[in-house]
Amino acid sequence: MISATARRALLAQNRQLLRSQFTPIVGGRARWAATSSSGTPPESVYVPGGPVYKGSVNDPTPFPTPSKAHGSHHWAFERLLAAGLVPLTGVAFVTSGSHYPVLDGVLALSLIVHSHIGFDSVVVDYLDTRKKPVIGQVAKWGLRAATTAALVGVYQFNTNDIGLTELIAKVWTA
Repeated sequence: MISATARRALLAQNRQLLRSQFTPIVGGRARWAATSSSGTPPESVYVPGGPVYKGSVNDPTPFPTPSKAHGSHHWAFERLLAAGLVPLTGVAFVTSGSHYPVLDGVLALSLIVHSHIGFDSVVVDYLDTRKKPVIGQVAKWGLRAATTAALVGVYQFNTNDIGLTELIAKVWTA
């Protein structure tokens, strides 16, 4: 254990060492740059916290200006997409044929985007990358890969096969 006198002496030495290694850039402000005796920045000087200090630790954290619309467009898009799937699926059942390839494409894209948003919410809520950095990133990129694969698969199915609405009609009558 170091005595209080020895601790004060060590702190004074450290302060003196830091003062000899740093010279102020702007007089009177808390900005410092590492310099050597020749006036050029040395390569091996350790600078805690970085070579330039701006402000102090007591400065308030800058927050963005509040906005009522910030983030609400995501919520509105999700609700409109979910509500739009109801009549879109109804129209697909009524037409029930591959006579409308645009309807097949819109229905497929809407279903996949709706599913992606839902699974992305699960990944964000339960596999947060700050708490679980490895599994969170794996899940996030796995979801993106699965969504891309589903988009490619549904596109191939709609263009080279019977289409989504015809499949729904055949499964419904089977």
